[in-house]
Amino acid sequence: MFARIIEFMPKTEKKDDFIKAIRNEVLPLLKKQPGFQEILPLFPENNTDRVVTVSLWTDKKMAERYEHDVYPKVEGILKPYLSTPVTFKHYNLETTLCTHFVQSLAV
Repeated sequence: MFARIIEFMPKTEKKDDFIKAIRNEVLPLLKKQPGFQEILPLFPENNTDRVVTVSLWTDKKMAERYEHDVYPKVEGILKPYLSTPVTFKHYNLETTLCTHFVQSLAV
């Protein structure tokens, strides 16, 4: 399994609109992508920290295809709601250490 870790800071006054855009525009695009498993949006308890979003993919090739073909559209959808540029990193998920989580994704 493969993970894309994305960090950004939404504009405080646009947080509700930002969440709506993710729910109504971004999530449907993600669900159509081959290899997409789940998205884990992590919002800080205070609004002064960056948001971290983890998207999980079956493999690196599928995540890279999304990043190349679809992510520019996603970035355009979210850009009006962000106060900082998006940064992202790629990680391999060691599934042998999180079997319960991986099993719940398979259901």
